[in-house]
Formats: sequence, C-alpha cells, structure tokens
Amino acid sequence: MSNEQNEQVRTEGSCGCGMDNFKTKEEQQEKKQLIIDFMYIDLQVCTRCKGTEQNLNDAINEVSTLLRTIGYDVVINRILIENEEQAEALHFISSPTIRLNGKDIQLTVKENNCDTCGSLTGSSVDCRVWVYEGKEYTEAPKSLIMDAILKEVYGTNQSLQEESKEPYVLPENLKRFFTEKNAPNKCCISNEGASQCC
Repeated sequence: MSNEQNEQVRTEGSCGCGMDNFKTKEEQQEKKQLIIDFMYIDLQVCTRCKGTEQNLNDAINEVSTLLRTIGYDVVINRILIENEEQAEALHFISSPTIRLNGKDIQLTVKENNCDTCGSLTGSSVDCRVWVYEGKEYTEAPKSLIMDAILKEVYGTNQSLQEESKEPYVLPENLKRFFTEKNAPNKCCISNEGASQCC
C-alpha cells in the first residue's frame, strides 16, 4: 500500500474541442514544473500537520493563476512518513516539512513539544516550529509558503536550504516517535477526535 499521494494541479487549459493544436508560440514552449513535497507524520490528530496542509492548499490556490500564466505545472506529493526506513530514504528531519523542487522552505529546523503527536505515542514528541518574518508559528503560514513558491519560480531562492554536505542522520526525536508509535503492544483509543494511548 502506497502512503504517497501525488496530484497535479491543472494549470493548462483544454477546451476539449480539438483546438488545442492551435497554440501560440508562447503556449508551445515546454512547461516548467514545480514539485511540492509535503511530508508529515500524521494528518488525523496532529494539528500542526493538518493546519500546514490547509495553508499549503490555500497558498497554491492563490498562486495557481500566476503559475499557469508563467508556464508552470504544479505537482504535489503528499507523503505520510510511517517509519525510520522511509524517513532515512527521504532525509526527513522534522514534521511537517514542505520542499519545493527538493529544497526545504525553511533554512533551519526549530521544534518544540507537540501535544497532539505526543497523544499518538504516550510520550513527548517535538514537531516543527516555522519562523517567518521574526515570528514563530506552529503551522506553516500561508504567506511563508507563497513567498517560498515565488522565490523558487523567479529564481530568487537564496533563502531556501541548500543541500547539506553532511551525511543524513535520523533525528532522535523521530527515531523515538516511530519506535513508540509502531510498538506492537501500543493501543490508542480515539475519543471525540483525540487519541489516548495506554
């Protein structure tokens, strides 16, 4: 079973009337692609992951006309990170994460205690804190996402994280989360949208 959802935001118009072959020279240029990877550890309980997903959707809706106009197709990969092996393969460092064409939209990783993810394991779990214009947010602000998208498509992405030269090491926080969440004797009871583990 795949835990990755891939969707393409339709940015190219088609009337279905056969007139698609009569495109202008500009329209015939090769489409550029913006690949957005949204990676998370939970979308059922975690308020940070759910809020970030909603803000991502809102940001994409707001810039989709511009992206279509300048010749971009947008591909969104929604990836549930379920275990250490998958986290290591994707060099996943914090939840949630948004990458544009493979680059994290945050320069640094800052985390603090996430009560909702802690309810999944029965212990303390740290999730990402987003820093934008000097303020901290527990969900990626829509304006941060839009700003990162525009910097990526206009080539002014100096603020986006460059690929690290250091080898990837799974953060202890994530290692502990996956170990405790996937423990065979772990039972979680859902009570009106909140999970309680025993």
